[in-house]
Amino acid sequence: MDGGTGDDRDAAAIAGIHSAVRDAVGALTAGGARREALAELVPARRVLLIRREPVLRRIGEVWRLGVFLLDEDAVLRATGTLVRATPPGRPQGLARSVEERRALRAAAQRGGFRDGETVNFGAPPIPLEVEALRASTGPLFLRDGRALVRWSAAAGDAAAADFGAYLAERVELLVHPPEGA
Repeated sequence: MDGGTGDDRDAAAIAGIHSAVRDAVGALTAGGARREALAELVPARRVLLIRREPVLRRIGEVWRLGVFLLDEDAVLRATGTLVRATPPGRPQGLARSVEERRALRAAAQRGGFRDGETVNFGAPPIPLEVEALRASTGPLFLRDGRALVRWSAAAGDAAAADFGAYLAERVELLVHPPEGA
């Protein structure tokens, strides 16, 4: 049985990715799945000698699907940083990571996010092209004509999951969450 050339298999895998992403958007939209905010971090800057603090600026909404974020325009993104918009509190000289999270919560508040709202940022779009996915070190990659997902940095490529199955499972969990979730 002829499996085609590597280029043919990779092109078919890309077509399968596009199809799976379109199907996911349709199912998530029809199922009324919960969305989260997507933002960009605008760094601190000076405007007319006045210091402007960093702010998270809303740029859209996404569905969180494991290691991916997906928007209604079928743009697939790698997850980035997540912060919950809550009152930031006062600096307390704690560990640097704690103070950085506090500053991000403050940036979310300045961006006008509701208290408790989940905000995703630093989530780069994933280029859905053969060459980019062959060389990818991110969550989605191509190997031997198959679209695969690195679902955990610790698991490595050997434990990668099939993209279509992974995405379908994540969509199902978001559309029909387990009782109590």
